Amino acid sequence: MQIRDFMTQPVVTVREDTTLAEVAGTMLAQHIGGVPVVNAQGKLSGIITVSDFTAKEHGIPFSTLRAPQVFGHWLGEEPLEQIYAMACQMTVRDIMSPHVMTVTEEQTVEEAVTLFLHYDIHRIPVVRDGVPVGMVSQHDLLRLMIPKT
Repeated sequence: MQIRDFMTQPVVTVREDTTLAEVAGTMLAQHIGGVPVVNAQGKLSGIITVSDFTAKEHGIPFSTLRAPQVFGHWLGEEPLEQIYAMACQMTVRDIMSPHVMTVTEEQTVEEAVTLFLHYDIHRIPVVRDGVPVGMVSQHDLLRLMIPKT
């Protein structure tokens, strides 16, 4: 089975200059956990996922210790609500992942599953000539359980 047979389309995308508040609103309204990021020409330039909005552990400079950060702010120094309020004006470009695994419509379901496992990711943009045309997620694999009529 090819990816075109079970990918989600049309794909929801955001531009690099979209604010984090706007992308958060889009993700909530569309009930999606990730969005491909496109440049002014509509070509894929990154991806932003719900995990980009959560705390991540970072090394403390000149130490072997690690501590959580949200949007580049150490947790504990400022109230979390204040950090999120400041982040509303940041753009997708500030936190997106620029290195994105992609697939094409012609690739197989097995190839997508291999990427999910190998890179520990949950969604992959489907591209045609560098332009996102769909999205395939682990959730989409549920469609394989439903008989075609």
